[in-house]
Amino acid sequence: MMTTQHLLVPIDFSESADQALDYAIRLARTLNARLTLFHVMQPVPMAGVDMGVTLPEAYLRELEAEVQGSMEVWLARVTAAGLTGESAVIYGVPFHEIVETAKARLVDLIVMGTHGRTGLMHVLLGSVAERVVRLAPCSVLVVRSVATPESSECDRLSLGEDNLSA
Repeated sequence: MMTTQHLLVPIDFSESADQALDYAIRLARTLNARLTLFHVMQPVPMAGVDMGVTLPEAYLRELEAEVQGSMEVWLARVTAAGLTGESAVIYGVPFHEIVETAKARLVDLIVMGTHGRTGLMHVLLGSVAERVVRLAPCSVLVVRSVATPESSECDRLSLGEDNLSA
């Protein structure tokens, strides 16, 4: 029987990620698992490759410090729940870094939210969750960000929420 001991929770500071973290905390309590909260800062190209324009280093350091501070707030929710956790912030392409981190840290389950983009926005931007599901070395639990009566009931049944403490 396979045990789940390490959950990776990608954090993009959205409502969707907030709901995924709540779900991961409840699941980790049940499984006695540890959590790794993970944020990927995606580099923003400022101009063409040949132009060599980059963001000022001081701005990037300030932005990274702000993100680290925000991650500490999210991690405090994990420790307040009595769970073991850590956080990490790195630069890269989100889906790729999530998959590589799951491999490197021997993650048993990735718990992540989805924005649920559809139509043209999905075609143009793609879906980080979809790519992670396809490429991850472990199982991926995608938490829906908009609760409908049907999905809420399904979530409660699949997690056995009646037996979990809040």
